[in-house]
Amino acid sequence: MTKSKILNSKLEIAKDWLPRYTGMKVDDFGDYLLLTNFPDYVEKFADKFNCDVKGQGLPMQAATNSHGLSIINFGIGSPNAATIMDLLTARKPKGVLFLGKCGGLKKSTEIGHFILPIAAIRGEGTSNDYLPPEVPALPSFKLHKFVSDIIVKYKHDYRTGVIYTTNRRVWEWDNEFKKYLRKIGAIGIDMETATLFIVGYSNQIARGALLLVSDKPMIPEGIKTSKSDKYVTRKFVDLHLQIGIEAMTEIEQKGEKIKHFRY
Repeated sequence: MTKSKILNSKLEIAKDWLPRYTGMKVDDFGDYLLLTNFPDYVEKFADKFNCDVKGQGLPMQAATNSHGLSIINFGIGSPNAATIMDLLTARKPKGVLFLGKCGGLKKSTEIGHFILPIAAIRGEGTSNDYLPPEVPALPSFKLHKFVSDIIVKYKHDYRTGVIYTTNRRVWEWDNEFKKYLRKIGAIGIDMETATLFIVGYSNQIARGALLLVSDKPMIPEGIKTSKSDKYVTRKFVDLHLQIGIEAMTEIEQKGEKIKHFRY
């Protein structure tokens, strides 16, 4: 019987687990990465660049194009978001952009709009295992500047504001929770952004998020359905992915330093 290697540090664990979760060797990940919750984003990326998808049948799927840009589907929810940001310490990427979907909480935020969060409210609880609740969940703003420029290039609508991140998946029926969301004034709601920002900050990984408004859950007719989700995917996902690809590729080509230093 082969004796198992003893893993004594976070880095050793991450180096062992990143390939185990994704099916991709640590050195095969690029310096810049896209993160998503959806396998079809990885498949579209692989089709576009004619590269292989790793990790089929594993918890996460990943691909890297010939230019060294990688994409990972890490699944849904804040625990998975924390897991991938911890595992990426094995690679120490220079920049990570999350391409996620969110519910729009404002009347001015329509389905198909993009949101570049200026911050996220830590309603998920997972991030409390990394830093105290009073530490704000922030992106690396220089990274968002590149993303903003690409959105403007495509003449597409986008908003900025604060995202509320929650672990609750089925809350659309809960009027008391909706009252709370109205009170705090968040522009959108999701399940990952605050966690990605906090764990990225804790691990000194530059990070950002470009969120696609996929539903308007504050009104009954705006709650996501299978039909509406297919519409959003068909009409907006290709552009969502393209903006992420162009933004992260441009950052790498220009060699910009986007690290968010500790405060």
